[in-house]
Amino acid sequence: MDGWNKFQSSLSGLNLGQSANKFAKGFNSSVQATRERLGQVAPDEITELPQEYKDLEARVDALRQAHLALLKVTKAYENESYDYPTQIQESIAELSTTIGHGITNFAATNLKGTNLPTPSPVAPQVSQHKTLPHALCRAATNAAAAVQRTPGGNEDKLGKALTVYADVFENIASARIEQDESIQTQYLRPWQTTLSTSINVAMKARQAVRVSRLELDAAKQTLKTTSPVKQEQARLDVENAEDDLVQKTEVAITLMKTVLENPEPLKNINELVKAQLLYFAAAAEALSSAQGEIEELSVAAEGEYRKSRDH
Repeated sequence: MDGWNKFQSSLSGLNLGQSANKFAKGFNSSVQATRERLGQVAPDEITELPQEYKDLEARVDALRQAHLALLKVTKAYENESYDYPTQIQESIAELSTTIGHGITNFAATNLKGTNLPTPSPVAPQVSQHKTLPHALCRAATNAAAAVQRTPGGNEDKLGKALTVYADVFENIASARIEQDESIQTQYLRPWQTTLSTSINVAMKARQAVRVSRLELDAAKQTLKTTSPVKQEQARLDVENAEDDLVQKTEVAITLMKTVLENPEPLKNINELVKAQLLYFAAAAEALSSAQGEIEELSVAAEGEYRKSRDH
């Protein structure tokens, strides 16, 4: 009996009228949205929002699209191998080597004290950066070493040129990593934060305005069709819906203005350009110096070649 009394008490504590009213509003709004989508509502029966609001909506949409369009491409900077697609083969080879090292070291640790042969532990392979500048540096280094291992290879001009090229791309590779790290911290993260916070908040405020506008128009439709007995309540519902729409529209306008006046996106773009400028400037300077040295070697080699053909 006490349990039943407690149950009745808990039911009486529920505001069923408020819940039912909220459900009815949501249902009427859904019906209103469906009728508008199907063209069953005359344009003059749809509440017109302020022109300022509509202008701000268009500008926020453009800002959001600008963020998404640039982010779609610049997210490549989160993956350092964006300019070196063949790194997949190297990654597979590295994985195989790592697994082999793991098995060998496991055996070296767990076969001690047994009659089975115990392999010696091996150091794991050092992970390599998977960028095009790093790959060019490694390739040029290996190519130079191959040339210089031959008799008289230390004086070979091609070997010297490859060494210069490798040294240059070692510096460019370091600059490339610095660029990517700078872009990730100074551009990508704040750019994504703006999209997921302030722009997203403004979009939610606009959705609240849309729902409030639908509730108002649904309330107006109800007022037109309701019986005289319920006219007063229906009129109050319209007035409350009008007040709610005005309030939510003002909030949305304020939030959209805040988003549009925020200087952060311009600051982020500046950081993106600055990081790219530093990288390309460093690469241009390094390549310019190397090209001079390699050109001297090329001219000398061509001179020796012509001289040998003259005799």
